[in-house]
Amino acid sequence: MTDLTGRTVALIANRGVEEPELAQPLAALQEAGAKTVLLSAEDGAVVALNGDWDRGKEFPVDGPIKGASADEYDALVLPGGTLNADSLRIDEDAVGLVKAFASAGKPIAAICHAPWILIEAGLVDGLRMTSFTSVATDLRNAGADWVDEQVVTDRGITTSRNPGDLDAFNAEVIGRLAG
Repeated sequence: MTDLTGRTVALIANRGVEEPELAQPLAALQEAGAKTVLLSAEDGAVVALNGDWDRGKEFPVDGPIKGASADEYDALVLPGGTLNADSLRIDEDAVGLVKAFASAGKPIAAICHAPWILIEAGLVDGLRMTSFTSVATDLRNAGADWVDEQVVTDRGITTSRNPGDLDAFNAEVIGRLAG
């Protein structure tokens, strides 16, 4: 197993996050030894959904997005879920944090609808990327080279399509962090 002891990974999510896209990366990163920190615009806990419809588990929030610094973390993971991704892409603090990770050259990983925030941050032009199929046109319109593949990494940004790709997504994220 890859050892990520000493690494700290931020995940950002709001209510409506797709449960497996938050739960499985959290578990995989923690199992590899990384410290994970869930940041949110919400206080207390984030309520996840399954399939954007059925209520899922609640995940305790470790801190606010507002005031968070990319300097405190080694990587950023952006889980999907339509409601979550839509709320984050209009959150100036979330977009600013994503831009800060990109400016610092730190790994960013986004799955499903989460690439919406990468569009808002102005990071997708010329990138080879994947996402949930309904986001493909948005990515193409923003200048990305969208492909229908399980996981894609280009210029420090890893993207993946849906919960069915989580094993490959998690392996890529952990492999990149391990260096």
